[in-house]
Amino acid sequence: MLVAGVDVGAATAKTAIVLDGKLISWAVQPTGDYVEKAALEVTEKALKQAGYTMDDLDNCCSTGYGRRAVYFSQKAVSEIICHAKGVNYSYPDVRTIIDIGGQDSKVIGVNSNGTVDDFVMNDKCAAGTGRFLEVMADVLRLSIDQMGPEAIKSKNPAQINSTCTIFAESEMVSLRAQKTPREDIIAGLHRAVSRRVGILGRQVKYKEQIAFTGGVALNSGIIHFIEEFLQSKLVIPNPPQIMGAIGAALLVNSKVGTSDFDHADQKPVEDSEASAFI
Repeated sequence: MLVAGVDVGAATAKTAIVLDGKLISWAVQPTGDYVEKAALEVTEKALKQAGYTMDDLDNCCSTGYGRRAVYFSQKAVSEIICHAKGVNYSYPDVRTIIDIGGQDSKVIGVNSNGTVDDFVMNDKCAAGTGRFLEVMADVLRLSIDQMGPEAIKSKNPAQINSTCTIFAESEMVSLRAQKTPREDIIAGLHRAVSRRVGILGRQVKYKEQIAFTGGVALNSGIIHFIEEFLQSKLVIPNPPQIMGAIGAALLVNSKVGTSDFDHADQKPVEDSEASAFI
């Protein structure tokens, strides 16, 4: 059976093509302004790489924020379940998943068969997400690709006391006025994001091995500071963005549906824990 898993996130659309339970191709592209168009284009790209067309597809499952806009999908499933299933397919020894995308961050506990034990999620503000780093990069007049390598250069990361985008920008202005080296400011931003996500995940209790997925897992600075905070080496999928799409494809014939682990059912995040710095 030839199936597609389509994960449409805030920043990128991803498709994984699975044939008889085996991943055979994948594609990633920016979501842009038109979710339906991005979902179709990225799926056509992934199919073409494998030598197929849309007419060859037997089934399709969608996930991510734009999952309901994928008109050629027969099923929609929460990304929480899809990430767990996709990571378990690729890395069966992983028991905790940190996923940071453009719009949210989440930590998922997963068991040996790829089902979710527990999870916690932040999708209410930009703090701890890829969008926060993009805004800070714009302020510093850097590309997002430059941020991670600059952060790792630092020997003395600046103290950033807020991950609120507005307040963090104000802190950056003050640090620049104090002639704080740019790499120290950038390192401080990365450490603040990493510590926020690290503290967020304490509610599900980190268990080895820990995988880091999502577009922000391409950022070497975030990898460095999360590993430093957790005192643990992370498993980084290659590429890290497609785990949800793989999971969606594998879940085509499962009984789980769009309401399972949907955002409305997420565990609440305590403000004191999510914003604290220790």
